[in-house]
Amino acid sequence: MPVFVWKGTASNGEIQKGEIEAQDEQTASRLLRQQRISPSKIKAKPKDLLENIAFFQKKVSPKDIVIFTRQLSTMIDAGLPLIQGLEILASQQENKTLKKILMDTKSDVEGGSTFADALKKHPKQFDRLFCNMIAAGEMGGILDDVLKRLADYMEKALRLKRKVKGALTYPIIVLAISALVIGVILIFVIPVFEQMFADFGGSLPVPTQMVVNLSNFVKSYFLVMIGVAVVVVFLFKKYYKTEKGKRIVDRLILKSPVFGSLLRKVAVAKLTRTLGTLINSGVPILETLNVAAGTAGNKMVEEAIYNVRSSISEGRTIAQPLAESGIFPAMVVQMVSVGETTGALDQMLNKIADFYDEEVETAVDALTSMIEPFMIVFLGGTVGSIIIAMYLPIFAMAGAVSGS
Repeated sequence: MPVFVWKGTASNGEIQKGEIEAQDEQTASRLLRQQRISPSKIKAKPKDLLENIAFFQKKVSPKDIVIFTRQLSTMIDAGLPLIQGLEILASQQENKTLKKILMDTKSDVEGGSTFADALKKHPKQFDRLFCNMIAAGEMGGILDDVLKRLADYMEKALRLKRKVKGALTYPIIVLAISALVIGVILIFVIPVFEQMFADFGGSLPVPTQMVVNLSNFVKSYFLVMIGVAVVVVFLFKKYYKTEKGKRIVDRLILKSPVFGSLLRKVAVAKLTRTLGTLINSGVPILETLNVAAGTAGNKMVEEAIYNVRSSISEGRTIAQPLAESGIFPAMVVQMVSVGETTGALDQMLNKIADFYDEEVETAVDALTSMIEPFMIVFLGGTVGSIIIAMYLPIFAMAGAVSGS
């Protein structure tokens, strides 16, 4: 729907200006007069030439979605109609991409679409989990409650993601700095020493010769090494996109000695939180498992959830296929079994998620404490070994001079 920029006088004599959606200028003028505003100027808002080019559009972050969800929940709980709530939030939105999405959603709802169907038109911002919970909330007449649960769920998921990113970012940064420092030494510093040693003549100690050879190799094949790295990353990504590749890599990730245990706990926390939130919001169990499998993030976990779905379709329990998968700890299987027996599966799943959130936090702290000294020793030992190797000939020459 077209947007018009207006300027006018309010009933109290105050000069106001703003934007309004309408079919044409006459409709915009009528809508403003209904709001007791006498328009003095109405014109179509100029189109942004870059608004339809995805590259130039501002990204909508998960935090933006959480804030929108929380605010809309509060407005609906206070008795404000959905359309009016969307209009208010759109007018206050600083992110132009999200503002346009909210305006489009408002127009779709006004045109007769359900809120969930309107959101499904924007899958990058509102995933299947979000839309399914909104649909359940609309059907059950508890949209405000579902929005609040969604906001809680997304906040906890973001917190969990930040913890894992924090654990992985530190070693990556240290390794990158180590590679940069060693690269600078090998390419720029070692050749200076090599020339100096050549001027003095004589043979070099074995450690020094090894470092010089490594320096010559890096200088000669630097571009080749970068090209090989790019090709390897490209081929790995292409392989990971295949079903077989994703299954093998994800299995190795879960079995890796350092990060495997942490990522397994993250998968359990995320999955149980998703299942508990969906079931508690009234989403049917089979659809819940479909959504949870699609958001698992690991092929092995995804296959385990699809096995659970098949098990339920055949009249079996959830706990049995979880145990057979070999991915989920015995405690999780037992608590799910108790939840099924007592009819409080959603509460039990959320308790499991809370427990594993704490486990992830503890594991991240322990991992960080373990990695820090290892990285310091690695960087110091590598650079120190190179420096010592380069000074060995100098020590040898100094000894020869003093002996003579």
